[in-house]
Amino acid sequence: MILQLPTRTLDLSAPKVMGVLNLTPDSFSDGGHYSNPDAAVAQARTMISEGAAIIDVGGESSRPGAAAVSLDEELARVLPVIERLKRELDCVISIDTTKPAVMDAACEAGAELVNDITALRSPGAMETVQRHSAAACLMHMQGEPRTMQQAPQYQDVIGEVVAFLGERVAACAAAGIARDRLLIDPGFGFGKALPHNLQMLAHLDAFLALGVPLLVGLSRKSLFGQLLGLPTAQRLAPSVAAAALAVRAGASIVRAHDVGATVAAVRLAAALREAAAATAPTVAASA
Repeated sequence: MILQLPTRTLDLSAPKVMGVLNLTPDSFSDGGHYSNPDAAVAQARTMISEGAAIIDVGGESSRPGAAAVSLDEELARVLPVIERLKRELDCVISIDTTKPAVMDAACEAGAELVNDITALRSPGAMETVQRHSAAACLMHMQGEPRTMQQAPQYQDVIGEVVAFLGERVAACAAAGIARDRLLIDPGFGFGKALPHNLQMLAHLDAFLALGVPLLVGLSRKSLFGQLLGLPTAQRLAPSVAAAALAVRAGASIVRAHDVGATVAAVRLAAALREAAAATAPTVAASA
């Protein structure tokens, strides 16, 4: 599989790691660490040196209960960093936003991928992506960030999420956005309780039927706190293990805070996936 971008083609035959660059004071894991542009660019440089192929720049927290950010504030956070990343580093720049105006300005500044937790449902979002020939990641979320974790309910979480993502892929295609410019993301932790998250991870292969590369974001998620009793700062091991499981199941891109460790896990899982595809075990007949 490939991901077609405005200036390049990203080969996804080997899975890639997307590094998380939050420019917010209140993100659940690293809020306030990179609100200074110099610190943000330095962190991006580090993540690229560790093997990240994509840097995902975000200026508004989507954690449960997070306060909304004005358009002007979000632009002030992300644009100076995107402009510097474009000038100084060779990487794919992703903008993590739900606002079409931010998508537009970010793409003008150098972003080539729009990562939207609302799957381009805001008026004008699909048109903005199409106008810039940008790629887009379509994520599933039940509800909205401030209330999404208040008792989410599903009859069939796998079927419902697959159906939603399939509908969004079709809507984008109808708007002129080619399938090779799309990614899908099941949205771990976005309007899902622990059993829903575990079911999705156990059945990730169901999402491959949509024929669009799969992006998975599990890094430091609260599900590890619920399942294992670990605070955010101690979730590296399960995050890396989950990344490997996701790639083994067919994920093409893993979104991560801890890039170096995740890259190593992804490469191992990809090698196992390739070996499984190339060879079939021979079982000797019993005497």
